[in-house]
Amino acid sequence: MSWRTVIISSQSKLDYKMGYLVVRGMEITRIAIDEIAILVVENPAVSLTGCLLEALVEKKVKVIFCDSKRNPISELIPHHGSHDSSAKIRTQIAWSSDIKAVIWREIISEKIRKQAEFLACVGKQKEAQLLLTYVGQVELLDASNREGHAAKVYFNALFGMDFTRSADIPVNEALNYGYSLLLSTFNREISANGYLTQLGIYHNNMFNHFNLACDFMEPYRVIVDQFVKSMNVTEFEKDEKHKLWGILDLLVEIDGYKRDLSNAIKIYIRSVFDAINDDDPGMIKHYSFVE
Repeated sequence: MSWRTVIISSQSKLDYKMGYLVVRGMEITRIAIDEIAILVVENPAVSLTGCLLEALVEKKVKVIFCDSKRNPISELIPHHGSHDSSAKIRTQIAWSSDIKAVIWREIISEKIRKQAEFLACVGKQKEAQLLLTYVGQVELLDASNREGHAAKVYFNALFGMDFTRSADIPVNEALNYGYSLLLSTFNREISANGYLTQLGIYHNNMFNHFNLACDFMEPYRVIVDQFVKSMNVTEFEKDEKHKLWGILDLLVEIDGYKRDLSNAIKIYIRSVFDAINDDDPGMIKHYSFVE
């Protein structure tokens, strides 16, 4: 099973040879592709061969490319993630508005529930209780915008009453970077299951290629918030970015077992697809924080 996150920070050439990723820089390093879960090309001066790209796609390695500021800007996603992609895409297009509304209510309710749980863990009991009241008020498609109300209470409780998500500050840079890592992971798993990331159940921005991933990842944003809060971010540079990659190795409990976040996301996404296709939101498998 793949498990390694490989970050390429220096100018180099990446090649493929006999099942290995070969990194040719100041030194030559070989890494078995079967061991790689995520490849981050952090330096725009890195070059890759076509043979390597083909092997990475075949092995379903998530490849993320960064800009000159080391921020993720794109990723490698296969056109065909599953042998029956055509059938699944037809099914996805035919999902009814009713089931999409019900599933979205379940996802947003779980997100607010996780936010409340985290606030309780950091001693914000009053705010946590308020968020729990919002959970019972979430309507279909969140018509009453409980998500927005919860977000304001939640972030002010975590980072102070002056905090806003639009501010250009290191904490927001860290949060956005962490969310982008999650988004990439969700995109990979959605594609691997044969569905289109562009067609969301709630998000429907015509310029967003990842509407469905934006939908599914909502409850998992809290894990990024928890990680960033623990970092006490005062600046957000290379070291902080590398530290955030540890998010995908965190343990959570799902389906009765402790699993790293990458595998938990696989289980969760499959369960959401099952829930939509079987018209049963109760089939969604949510994670729990590990004590």
